[in-house]
Amino acid sequence: MNDEAKPHRPEASRPSDKDERRPSFFKRPGVIIVFAVLLGIVSYFGLHYYINSKAHESTDDAFIEADVISMAPKVAGQVIELHATDNRLVNQGDLLLRIDPRDYEAKVKEKNAALKSSETGLTTAKSRLEVARSALTAAEANRAQLEAQANAAKAEATKAESDLERNKELLARKTISPQEFDTFRATAKTTAANYEAARQRVAAGESQVNQSRAELTAAQIAIETANADIKLAQASLQTAELNLSYTHIQAPLTAYVTRRAVDVGSYLQIGQNIMALVPTNIYVVANFKENQLHYMRPGQAVEIDVSAYPHQPYRGHVDSIQQGSGARFSLLPPENAVGNFVKVVQRVPVKILFDEPLNPKLVFGPGMSVEPSVRVRNIYLSPILLLFIAIIVTLVIAWLGLRWAVRSRNKETQETEPGEVHHAPAKA
Repeated sequence: MNDEAKPHRPEASRPSDKDERRPSFFKRPGVIIVFAVLLGIVSYFGLHYYINSKAHESTDDAFIEADVISMAPKVAGQVIELHATDNRLVNQGDLLLRIDPRDYEAKVKEKNAALKSSETGLTTAKSRLEVARSALTAAEANRAQLEAQANAAKAEATKAESDLERNKELLARKTISPQEFDTFRATAKTTAANYEAARQRVAAGESQVNQSRAELTAAQIAIETANADIKLAQASLQTAELNLSYTHIQAPLTAYVTRRAVDVGSYLQIGQNIMALVPTNIYVVANFKENQLHYMRPGQAVEIDVSAYPHQPYRGHVDSIQQGSGARFSLLPPENAVGNFVKVVQRVPVKILFDEPLNPKLVFGPGMSVEPSVRVRNIYLSPILLLFIAIIVTLVIAWLGLRWAVRSRNKETQETEPGEVHHAPAKA
């Protein structure tokens, strides 16, 4: 009877009071607090990333570039000295190589001799000019003397002719004898002949003056020709000296030697590529998408990450933005005039300069990959403010989570209390 009065309650199938009071895993305070802290950390870094993405534009389609210089000789010849080696840093003015200068030295001596010959010709022409000037002065003086003599002879001839005409009347009136008239007539003929001879001498003197003038003009032309020959000889000498100086090939700027294609003994032709120089003032060409250029302007700050040296950012600034997409200036630009068109986001090259000197012990060469980040807008939140926001988010989430856990437990307690009252009489 006692066994029948006891209700059948399997102890193994009923949870204990301790198990009934234990909350689920996600309702435990420790789990909620850890979850809230994790969300606070995520909010901190997420907000930081969001603000950074709004203030910066970046791309991984960027490379280091440099204005590479191809070196070529200006004169032909055999290389007798070579001082440039691959990947060596050379300073401006350093000797790279030397071409055999003997042919060019001989040319300089030849042009020097030609210049001295031209200078001697100028001296001779100046002497001829002085002689011609003296001859012209003497001829003009002789002509003046002959003209004076001719004028005197003319005066005598005129007087003798007048005397002859007057004595003709006297002879007609028989005032003078025929013998006296003949004397006057002979005098008139003599003076006329003397005047004619004086005129011929004046003409000869004039001819001598003209000849002296011609010789003076010829001497002046000879001086001009000699001066022109001197200038030509000087230009030829300067060209020869320049060609001689070109046998010493020097570095035009501080740079690294690359692609060397010459050795001692090589015969070089004019314009032959012998090596390339990569200058130390390198820059970055970044191909940004066209929809990234809205706020981008020259002068904006850039943080440059070089792929070869991670975790070592370098500072720079935007120098210029190309007025056109990279595809437009390619060797074969796309033509979309006919056929189907598919819109593709174009990329525009942006030139970026470094603001700080680069470590010469590290390698920075054209073609190396970089990732620039351009600060296009001044959006900034201090880390302290971000941390404060993250703490607020953590506290709010923790408070909401704990409140939700407490409400859940209260609700579960209210749902289990009726069951316990129902079984109480059976236990008694």
